[in-house]
Amino acid sequence: MEDGLTNAYSYCQALTKREAKNFYYGFLLLPKEQRQAIYAAYAFARQCDDIVDEDLPYQEKVSRLIAFRQDLDGCLDGAPTGPIFTALGHAVSTFAIPHQYLYQLIEGVETDLTVHRYATFDDLRRYCYLVASTIGLISIELFGYQGGQRARDYAVDLGIALQLTNILRDIQEDVGRDRVYIPQDEIARFGYSEEALFAGLENRAFEELLAHQVVRARQYYERGRKLLPLLPKRAHACVGVMAGIYSRILDDIERRPAAVFHERIGLNTSQKLMLAGRELVRSLKV
Repeated sequence: MEDGLTNAYSYCQALTKREAKNFYYGFLLLPKEQRQAIYAAYAFARQCDDIVDEDLPYQEKVSRLIAFRQDLDGCLDGAPTGPIFTALGHAVSTFAIPHQYLYQLIEGVETDLTVHRYATFDDLRRYCYLVASTIGLISIELFGYQGGQRARDYAVDLGIALQLTNILRDIQEDVGRDRVYIPQDEIARFGYSEEALFAGLENRAFEELLAHQVVRARQYYERGRKLLPLLPKRAHACVGVMAGIYSRILDDIERRPAAVFHERIGLNTSQKLMLAGRELVRSLKV
């Protein structure tokens, strides 16, 4: 591998290690070539997401996303700019990643510029597909898989499960950005309100509302985990770790729903490493 490409992948790895506090431990279980490619895919997604989350004027964010999409055009045409697109271009070519997933991810992130509320879960599900399931679909192209469309459907479901967990974990952070991802009709159905959410009101209605979200996320995990046997062993372990970490976060939210107003729920490093080891052993037994 030429020095420029090696440096590009190293840049993506460093970014992933710094930012992907949960995913990184799963990525470590992959063979080198797949691991490098997933670093590139993550770095692409992270940079795209950061454009929307930066404290910049709206029009500046729009302009940066337009430029980002143009950079992707150039990358896919064989003229990448910068280390992330250099690594991504090589990964896309090596693993024949469908280009549509990359553009759909940008579309999903762009949605956050204009859509801050979701009327129903059907509306939210489309958003979850764009920002999370696309990454799952990219990932299984890197890993290789059996089962054709069935595997792709499971990857979509697992991506939605992970994003639903993120939504619950990040309620307080999102409120600070005037974003509410819990469907509006469900907030009303459980007798809660957006005003109560912004005030951090912890009551029975809030607990029941979150319990409903947890049950639905678990249903998506149940379907998404059916992907694991369709993956190569080390990819099986990688995805198992990511699903396991986020499932544990969901369990904690279920036990302590009010904690989402006061802390960022997560696992510590030793817990993640133990989970990684367990999933690796489990995958080898399949």
